[in-house]
Amino acid sequence: MRLNKFALCAAIAAACWGGSAVAQTSNSYYLSDSVPAKADSYAAAVIPASCSCSDKPFSACDIGSCDDGGCDSLGCSDEPWKLFQNDILGFSVGGWTQLGYHTYNNTLFNQHADKVRLHQAWLYAEKVADGSCGLGLGGRVDYIYGVDAQDTQSFGILNNHWDNSWDNGIYGHALPQAYLEAAYGDLSVKVGHFFTLIGYEVVPATGNFFYSHSYTMYNSEPFTHTGVMATYNASDDLTLYGGYVLGWDSGFEDNGDAYLGGFSFQLSEDVNITNQTIVGRFGEFGPQNEVGFMNSFIMASQLTDNLKHVFWCDYLDTDGTGRARERQTLDINNYLLYTINDKLTWGNRMEWYNIDKGVYGVTNGRSDVYAFTSGLNYGLGTNILLRPEVRWDWDKDGVVGNELGASQTTFGTDMIFTF
Repeated sequence: MRLNKFALCAAIAAACWGGSAVAQTSNSYYLSDSVPAKADSYAAAVIPASCSCSDKPFSACDIGSCDDGGCDSLGCSDEPWKLFQNDILGFSVGGWTQLGYHTYNNTLFNQHADKVRLHQAWLYAEKVADGSCGLGLGGRVDYIYGVDAQDTQSFGILNNHWDNSWDNGIYGHALPQAYLEAAYGDLSVKVGHFFTLIGYEVVPATGNFFYSHSYTMYNSEPFTHTGVMATYNASDDLTLYGGYVLGWDSGFEDNGDAYLGGFSFQLSEDVNITNQTIVGRFGEFGPQNEVGFMNSFIMASQLTDNLKHVFWCDYLDTDGTGRARERQTLDINNYLLYTINDKLTWGNRMEWYNIDKGVYGVTNGRSDVYAFTSGLNYGLGTNILLRPEVRWDWDKDGVVGNELGASQTTFGTDMIFTF
């Protein structure tokens, strides 16, 4: 059964690969070189939401193209407003504020319904290590306050280490990244606490198309690691990743031993594939007290000038040891993103989340959860992004605990102001 599921994921990916081989040439969406580690492995053809933790705030022109002066009325030629126009001691400093509202709770990030909440008040300081002229040094620190913080803390060890006790009711604080970086030529190495390479969606609001998150990202993937991660640009089209991490979602304490790595390959001008794997001990003491492996495959394709498709498949298989649980999940997500104009993009996400065991109390057999989300990204000026959406969840076995039970329709929207 385990091999059959992995083969199913590969077969679907192969079918999508074949279907995207005739993709047309189009303009790429803007993404900065300083996106989080999880996102930069497929930055060539990823979502047009925003800068994804970059040192440049979101601009409405980032959604589409500024060709032919179509964005002049929004000040496309002007630089977006920044809190600090110049670097401080060589570090770029910036951030964003995210306010959100949704009608019903789910068991993912959006757990506080029917009120406007501060999801993320985010600050970062970053110096990218530049190895083009010899040895370059850098690093990054990220800080978050809001209702998303408790889901971003180092909860992998239940001993209140690092930022796991920084709570303020439903709000909290977190330091999801704190690392040093060195680069020489085409090789760079991070040491410290950083975002994972696994998966397509990210914790920072500016790195995702949708306000809501997938079951895949929240239940089956790590958010952060502590360890050493190397990135090597083998060619213009191929980037390799490899490193050692102390398990999942922990700060600077031992929470396992695992290899994390993979590759990103620009198959053609319009097709990018990335594959990341983590294998080893995922945790010692907390809910991730498991030994096993996880693989995440992503293919992003430019189908036409205005239409992008993203196929994302994760497979998780772990064996519990001692007090630990065993988990086995297979997840398939499809994104379809259509650029309407320079300010507006329409997106759709369809998720199939298959649970064999270890998640939401499922101990044997199988439970299938489905979710479809449709929404817009609307750029208002050069620093504000609006993301209204409608989401439908189907959970025939009633295992995931959504507020309305087996079937739920949720309206949600947020606003992100970058600086």
